[in-house]
Amino acid sequence: MPMLQIDRLLETVIKQGASDLHLTVGRPPVIRLDGSLRSLETKTLGPEDTVALMKAITPERNQQELQEEGGTDYGFTFGDAGRFRVAVFMQKGNVAMVLRLIPSKMMTFEEIGMPTICRALCRRPRGLFLVTGPTGCGKTTTLATMLDYINTNLDRHVITIEDPIEYYHSHKKALLNQRSVGVDVPSFAEACRRALRQDPDVILVGELRDLETIEAAVRAAETGHLVFATLHTTGCMGTITRITDTFPPNQQEQIRVQLSTNLIATLSQVLLPKIPRGRVAAYEFMVTTPAVANLIRENKVYRIDSAIQTGKKYGMQLLDEHLWELYLKGLVSSEEVVDASNNAGVMQDKIDTHSRGADAGKLGGDDDRRGPELRTS
Repeated sequence: MPMLQIDRLLETVIKQGASDLHLTVGRPPVIRLDGSLRSLETKTLGPEDTVALMKAITPERNQQELQEEGGTDYGFTFGDAGRFRVAVFMQKGNVAMVLRLIPSKMMTFEEIGMPTICRALCRRPRGLFLVTGPTGCGKTTTLATMLDYINTNLDRHVITIEDPIEYYHSHKKALLNQRSVGVDVPSFAEACRRALRQDPDVILVGELRDLETIEAAVRAAETGHLVFATLHTTGCMGTITRITDTFPPNQQEQIRVQLSTNLIATLSQVLLPKIPRGRVAAYEFMVTTPAVANLIRENKVYRIDSAIQTGKKYGMQLLDEHLWELYLKGLVSSEEVVDASNNAGVMQDKIDTHSRGADAGKLGGDDDRRGPELRTS
């Protein structure tokens, strides 16, 4: 019976276009739809329900880890509809689960609205490309899009190191090997080190979560590989600071020099509810031009934002600029734009001024129609 039940729940997630399914004791199953949580109209789950649902889909090895560590993560394929990334954990002594849907269809650069220069950067023979942002902001999808572009167009050997593997890539023009931390290799750092002996052209590091992994990823970029990696930071400026601060003080100057010569771009993103339905990503994008490289090397990261503003011809943009663009196109509400912006006060003022201007335009009746023409002549 539980197997049927979990199947039905997963089918509901797919049919409704939800991103996540939450299963916890004392609440009916909950889905996340366009960023908001909604309860399904089924029974409230008891302790035995969540255990049965967990056992129906969780491999033995992960059940063991749940017992020993109080939590486990894994991925599994659900028919043709896609894969799910699963986090199982204990809370108040009961089993709880969160299942994230990873769509089976790869998206294009246009569909996710990525800066077009990313195509050219994917062709680079070496360097470090960072994709950053909070959990659930679509970093995995962005990376999958770039890898799929490489896979389709370039003859490269690509090695991915993930925990767990999310999007499954088949071999196309490229040769693509995907390694799962905890299944195929013990840790990110270990996989990064070993990857250098596996004749890769491109390495994807699922997450730079510790000093050892950051060192290994930077070394891989230095030795002539194109390395993609993610970090849970916000903004391009914050990303540089976060990486530098991970190192002990006596090594910080060295990592700044390494970053200034090896970092090719940083893409920082947030995901917002789209009007009327769906989600839309807003990006902050920095290309490491000689000017940006200088700022990193000289520890003047506080000037990175103004370097991004002056680097428009390289496709650079600040997050707040992209949010404003999305707001003007009517894709995102003013509340969401203000909440997501780096400078909420300035953004609110800008929106208020814009609204006043729009209202004044609406108020002007027939007599006022020639006004704007007279002013511009």
